[in-house]
Amino acid sequence: MPTAGRAAVVVDRALALSPMGSKAVRSRDGAIVTELLPDRSLADSMVPAPAQSPWTAGVDEVGRGALFGPVVAAAVILTAEAESDLRALGVRDSKQLSARQRQALVEPIRDRAVAWAIAEASVAEIDQLNILQATFLAMRRALEQLHPRPDRCLVDGNRPIPNLFCPQETLIQGDRQSIAIAAASILAKVHRDQQIIDCAAQYSGYDLAANKGYGTAAHRAALQTLGPTPLHRRSFAPCQLTLNLNGVPG
Repeated sequence: MPTAGRAAVVVDRALALSPMGSKAVRSRDGAIVTELLPDRSLADSMVPAPAQSPWTAGVDEVGRGALFGPVVAAAVILTAEAESDLRALGVRDSKQLSARQRQALVEPIRDRAVAWAIAEASVAEIDQLNILQATFLAMRRALEQLHPRPDRCLVDGNRPIPNLFCPQETLIQGDRQSIAIAAASILAKVHRDQQIIDCAAQYSGYDLAANKGYGTAAHRAALQTLGPTPLHRRSFAPCQLTLNLNGVPG
């Protein structure tokens, strides 16, 4: 459980990615680069977030468009000083960073955050609820695990999270406007990518280590040849394959 006054993470063990959907898979931090040379043109272009209340969280998700694995959300609370430090270190939209840069920023984000949390919605929940509702579920779970609990939330995108316990503001391209959202996007991305890499050996043939579960040409071709695994999203059209009498997807 989170510790008051300390940065902490909680992953819902029952929903963490595993072949049986019952064992949590923790991300491995790997080597941490202590010095970064940020792209100042991008870092300086990040617009300060709107005026914040004492405990404002940024929340973001990754994996919404993937064919394989859960959707993962992270939530982060930062002080103004922490935001300034992380901006100087190069924190920005995770899509603008390399895998190595994202990994190197994980520990600085965790160390400087008032609180942080990661949560998921499983493949079964995605197929049952639809991807949008599953995304909201993962975001709510991440926010609910923060301690202290935020009294305001900045949400990446243009859709508010239903049934949230605190006021919220949506920000289109929020990971480019808010350091807290950008930090959340990095934590979620690194966590989910490692989960998919951990599954790549078991589900070989789908090029998961390279595509991280997204529908690349190689991944779609493998689905046509091998069919979907238990961790493919059957509600997504490319995964809706049936086996003919010869055992070949058709």
